[in-house]
Amino acid sequence: MSDTTPIPGQFTAATLSEALPYIQRYDNKTVVIKYGGHAMVDEALSQAFARDVVLLKHMGVNPVVVHGGGPQIASLLGRLGIQSEFRDGLRVTDDATMEVVEMVLSGPINKSIVRAINKAGGKAVGLSGSDADLMRVKRATRTTKDPDSHVEQVIDLGFVGEPEAVDVSVLNLLTDYDHDFIPVIAPVGFDGEGKRYNVNADTAAGAIAEALGASRLLLLTDVVGVKDKAGELLREIKADDIPALIADGTVSGGMIPKLETAAGAVKNGVGGAVILDGRAKHALLMELFTEHGAGTIVL
Repeated sequence: MSDTTPIPGQFTAATLSEALPYIQRYDNKTVVIKYGGHAMVDEALSQAFARDVVLLKHMGVNPVVVHGGGPQIASLLGRLGIQSEFRDGLRVTDDATMEVVEMVLSGPINKSIVRAINKAGGKAVGLSGSDADLMRVKRATRTTKDPDSHVEQVIDLGFVGEPEAVDVSVLNLLTDYDHDFIPVIAPVGFDGEGKRYNVNADTAAGAIAEALGASRLLLLTDVVGVKDKAGELLREIKADDIPALIADGTVSGGMIPKLETAAGAVKNGVGGAVILDGRAKHALLMELFTEHGAGTIVL
C-alpha cells in the first residue's frame, strides 16, 4: 500500500476536522428547528433526524424542536368528515378542527418525536405552547382585496393564533448543562382568556427563536429551498426583498409564512434563518457544519 492510499476512516476524520470551525461557532449556542412535512412520516428520515438532533446536543449545541403536523391533521380530519381549507398558507380552524389539531399535535406527533430522540440517546421532553405559560397568542388577522371593488376585507381564520408573548424560562431550565434536555414543542397556544389556538409551526418556531436569541432558525420543509420564477434555487434572500417576491407571485402558499417568519426572526436578533429540505438526510448537519450549507438563507 502506497503512502497516499487512504486509510479506512480517514475521509470521516478529515470531514470532522474540516467541521471544527463550525462546531466552535455553535458551541453553547441555541438552534431552533422547525420539523415537519415528509421527514416526519418517513421512518428512515425520522430516525436520521432524531440522531442528528442528539448529535447536536453532544457537540455542545442547544437544539429546540418545534414541530408541525399538517398531513396527520388532514388525515384525521378526513376520517372524521370535517372539511378544512387554507388561506395564505394558514389552516382555517373552527371549534371541531381545533379539537383535532390539539389532539394530534400535543398527542401522538409530539410523543413520537420525543420517543425517537430518546431512542437515539437523547433526553427529550414534550411540551406545547400552553405549558408553563410558554406561548400566549392573539387571534390572527388577515385581509384581502376584493378584485372588483378593491376594498380590503377581513379574512376570518377562526382559532388561528399569532404569538404575542413567549416565556422561555422553562426552555432555559431544560436546556442548561445541569439538565441537558431537548425540548420538543407542539405549536398550540392560548390567549388571555384561556382559549386555545392553532399556531402555524413556522410562526411559532420564529417567535421562540427570537425569544431565545437563537443563533439559527432552521425551517425544514418539503422543497430544496426558495426558487425563482425560472425554477432556480435562491441561495440567499434579503429580508427586505420578501414582500416583492410575494407580490409578484414568486412566493406563494405555505412558503409565505415561512419567509415572513424568517424575515421577522433575523430582524429581531436571530443570527440567521434558513429554509432547507427536510427530505435530505442530515440536512441539519450540512447546514450548520459545512462550508456550503443547504437551502435558502434569509439575511
